[in-house]
Amino acid sequence: MYTNKCKFCGATFFSKIKATTCASCKQLDEDLFSRIEEYLRRYPHSNAMQIADGLEISALDVLQYIDEGRLQLSKGEFRRL
Repeated sequence: MYTNKCKFCGATFFSKIKATTCASCKQLDEDLFSRIEEYLRRYPHSNAMQIADGLEISALDVLQYIDEGRLQLSKGEFRRL
């Protein structure tokens, strides 16, 4: 059993696997990730700062998805959007 802390509301919760969001914030997490995915489809060579500026979110949110393994870094070229 893991003791986890929700990255959105800060609530402490228990689960059988390591998790970053509680049950009540799960939809919020999925919505944010979907917005990031859509942005990357439109602008595939974006970096974390460009994504954050385009979606008006924190760059730390984008980097956290990389740490979680939900986003991957790619070796490509960066272009000015």
